[in-house]
Amino acid sequence: MDAEPIPTRDAGLDRLAAFLPRAGAAYAAGRNTDPGPERKGAVSRLSPWLRHRLLTEAEVARAAFAAHGEAAAKFIEEVGWRTYWKGWLEQRPGVYDLYRAGLRRAENRLATEEGLRRAFHDACAGQTGIDCFDSWAREIVARNYLHNHARMWFASIWIFTLRLPWELGADFFLRHLLDGDIASNTLSWRWVAGLHTPGKHYLARAENIARFTGGRFDPRGLLDEAAEPLTEAVRPRPALPPQFDPPPSGEVVLLLHEEDCAAETLDLAGCTVRAVAAVAMPEARARCGVAPAVAGFAHGALVDAMGRAAARFGVRPVLLEVDDLAGWAAAHRLKVVTAHPPIGPVAQALAAADVGAVRVARAWDRALWPHAGRGFFGFRPRIGDAVAAASGG
Repeated sequence: MDAEPIPTRDAGLDRLAAFLPRAGAAYAAGRNTDPGPERKGAVSRLSPWLRHRLLTEAEVARAAFAAHGEAAAKFIEEVGWRTYWKGWLEQRPGVYDLYRAGLRRAENRLATEEGLRRAFHDACAGQTGIDCFDSWAREIVARNYLHNHARMWFASIWIFTLRLPWELGADFFLRHLLDGDIASNTLSWRWVAGLHTPGKHYLARAENIARFTGGRFDPRGLLDEAAEPLTEAVRPRPALPPQFDPPPSGEVVLLLHEEDCAAETLDLAGCTVRAVAAVAMPEARARCGVAPAVAGFAHGALVDAMGRAAARFGVRPVLLEVDDLAGWAAAHRLKVVTAHPPIGPVAQALAAADVGAVRVARAWDRALWPHAGRGFFGFRPRIGDAVAAASGG
């Protein structure tokens, strides 16, 4: 069993070093097998550090390629999925609004439909009578993690067997998963439901679960394996090119946030940083806040980022509440720069604070997000180009 994740860059680098020997053929062969929480599987378990960019996608992908060459292609592709989802959502921000609206409707139904409320409670508590699902529900709550293949099975059972609103399931993940990411989570649930690619859904099948859990579970006769995909009345608008701010210059103040905890590696070549502040808001990810471990990891990651920023820029960072952002920016009377926050609560909070922050996008995102407007298989060849061009960020 892996040790509890520590929210520091050093801990992430240690995890990466321990995983790299398995990032080639061993990962490709075993990544779909979920051996259970008490046994080490083939997956990297790097996602909490990647989600907060204590480690960047670029450095992890380059490290894997340096260790294994083309044999690391499958692992690098999985790292690329995280970038793809972000780039796709950047080009269709209205999809996040659709999710939030659907979540509000589902919350209203919980308040008025006793049967739905009871079924939702049973699912979250792991009391549905479907052994595999119940085990995964308890694992999510207890360990704040779930194997990627099990996440797909769980979402499919939630939607098609238990007939629960998918938005409530996506919110359940965001509440409990250390790596809960707005783009990956929202769009993965939509994909399982058949909304991301209309008419193409993912159905959990008992045979598949039995095979890839090594026989730990066998839910034959308990799953709806013939359900139709979901549909939606409002379709997302066509993709728009992602918007990147021009590079900043001159005297600036730097704002750190939980979406990118490696600000010391941002391209600020033309800037002199006069002050640094940090803000974290993991509680805004989910409707009723997040689990203590989730909040703790995000806040810990930001504290670690503050220490590295202090060493890099020679100024002592201050920790702010969201409501203090506008006052802090006004007091310094300098341009605010920050790592480009992807679609989600941090981006919304910065927009609401109206501080006019210049968003500094990493070379990895600039190279890949514009190619994420359609399907992943058209995006995939670009990942190798980005790995070849990446130089640390």
